[in-house]
This record gives sequence, C-alpha cells and structure tokens, in this order.
Amino acid sequence: MFDSLFSFFSSDIGIDLGTANTLVYVKNHGIVLREPSVVAIDRQTREVIALGAEAKRMLGRTPDSILAIRPLKNGVIADFDVTQRMIKYFIQKVHNRRSWLNPRIVIGIPSTITEVERRAVQESAEIAGAREVYLIDEPMAAGIGADLPVMEPQANMIVDIGGGTTDTAVISLGGLVVSKSIHIAGDELDDAIQQHFRRKYNMSIGYTMSEDVKIQIGSVFPMPEEKTMEVKGRDQATGLPKTVLVTSEEIRQAFMEPVGAIVEVIKNTLEETPAELAADLVDRGMVLAGGGSLLRGIPDLIRQETELPVHRAADPLSCVAIGTGRYLDDLDRMRRHHPNRLSMLPGS
Repeated sequence: MFDSLFSFFSSDIGIDLGTANTLVYVKNHGIVLREPSVVAIDRQTREVIALGAEAKRMLGRTPDSILAIRPLKNGVIADFDVTQRMIKYFIQKVHNRRSWLNPRIVIGIPSTITEVERRAVQESAEIAGAREVYLIDEPMAAGIGADLPVMEPQANMIVDIGGGTTDTAVISLGGLVVSKSIHIAGDELDDAIQQHFRRKYNMSIGYTMSEDVKIQIGSVFPMPEEKTMEVKGRDQATGLPKTVLVTSEEIRQAFMEPVGAIVEVIKNTLEETPAELAADLVDRGMVLAGGGSLLRGIPDLIRQETELPVHRAADPLSCVAIGTGRYLDDLDRMRRHHPNRLSMLPGS
C-alpha cells in the first residue's frame, strides 16, 4: 500500500527534449505539457524574458534588444545555460510547487550523439533540479511509446522524424540492433520552403510562414486534390511586402532533397539489418513517429521506395514522451523484482 501511495504522489517525469517542441510526461498523469523549445532572452543581460509558446510567438518579431532562440540544435544542446533554464521552467510549470521531492527524470536523446553531448543533457537536467537522470535513446523511447514489442526476439523498426533529426532503428530483445541518425527533419523542410521562395520569387519569408506552408499544403506524394495557398513575405529587390499564390506541387518539388535524404537513411538502416530480422520486416514493416511523419504522403513514399508495409503511430507526436514514462515504470519494476537485471532495460 505504501508503494502505491508513493507512486501516486511521485514527482517523476519523462521528457521528450526536442529541437522544435518539448513534451513532459508525469507519472500517473500522462503528458501534461507540450511547449515549443524556444526561449526569448535579453541580449545584454541574458535574462530570460519568455519561454515556450510565448517565446515562439516572438520568433522573427523581436527588437534588437531581445533574442528569441531555440537552444537545441539537431537534437542536442547548442546553448547549455539557456537549455538548463528552459528545463527548470518546464519542471516547475509541471509540478506547480505541488511536490516536495526533486523528480527523477528520463530524457529521450538521439541515438548517435556523443558522450560529451549526453553529459551536457544529463548535467543540464541535474542543475535544473533532477534527483536522478536517466537517458534513453529516442528510437527506443518512440518504439515503446508506439506499443511495439521491443523486448521480443523479433524485428521492430521505428523511424522518428522530429524537428532537428531523423532517427531510424531496428530493435530486438530490448536493444538497438541497427540505428542511424541524420540532421535532416522538419527544420530542413522549413528551410527548403524558404529557399524555394528566394530562388523562384525573389522573396523572403519567415520561420512561422514557412511552417504554415508545410502544414497547410506540404506533401511528398501526389494528392488526389492538390492545394494552393497565399504566402506573404518581403520582396528582396524592393524591400516591400509581397504576396504570391503557390501550389502543393511546387512545394513538393522543394522537398525533394531533404526527403530524399530521409528515405536514403531508412534504406541504409535496412541494408545493415541482419537477415533474420530483415525477414521479419517483410511482414511487419516499420512504424513512423514524430511530427515529420504527419507530412502528407510520407508513408506512401516510403512504402513505394522500400516495398515494405509502413504504418504511422497512433499518436506520433507523443511517442517519445510516452516511451520515457513507460521506461520509468519498467525501471521501478526491475528495481523491485529483478535488481540484478537493470542493465537489460533499454538505454541503461
């Protein structure tokens, strides 16, 4: 009974610390926070002015005295001090001073980052107030969160297309058999849209507008009914505001290079998969997670290029965060029943 009461009041949390968005999972409560990974700071004093959604609204709209930044780049910490303050803010916002215990924290990280980068993530969480910090590879967390039987002796392939990285992995018996990561994902799709407007229309558009274009008319596979959209920006020749009408077909062409790189890393992962596990994938296929998996037509394109079944996770945006929370549950079970088997947990 005491264990169950302690579990209910537990302050333990799982964090999907993403380049674009941060999700926080609180034990026994599920995902309680989804905020952009953006911080607005004073350029001179480095004082934090805004975080999360409020800071994202400032991107591209700040005076010279204020800098709105995303402190993570390609899934790793680019600004240690700002990231630490962002993590601390999210922890405090989640607990709202209800807990007297510093939390245990599980954080999802790209599978191929260096030991130095891993330590930076861990130290950042510790400084922010974590009692204990555990790191789990994002593909493993995504696989757990997508309800894949990752502990079984069979191939489970996950493709996590996030904001800064695309992580691919084949998982079996609780381990990453093959894993690859590239710094091409949602951000590069936004960049491709901005480059398209500069080249074709001699026009500059901001981050928010390029993201809107991607969401509203972006696709990587022909659609039954193609879409159009009015896009507003600044004429690079005159400096004046400008509006153009664009089609989903031309945006699809703009995506060819970054999407081609994502497909290539998936193929490379399949090529390195052992034969027995590759045979499993013929029937099981792969599961897509992350915000990039919501891009229109991407399951169809990958299916065409790999000739394998392709499924999108039921809640692709939440897979990593849910996986970190379930990892905490597994950690508790292992400690209670199999203390000598902790090393078998994913990411241990």
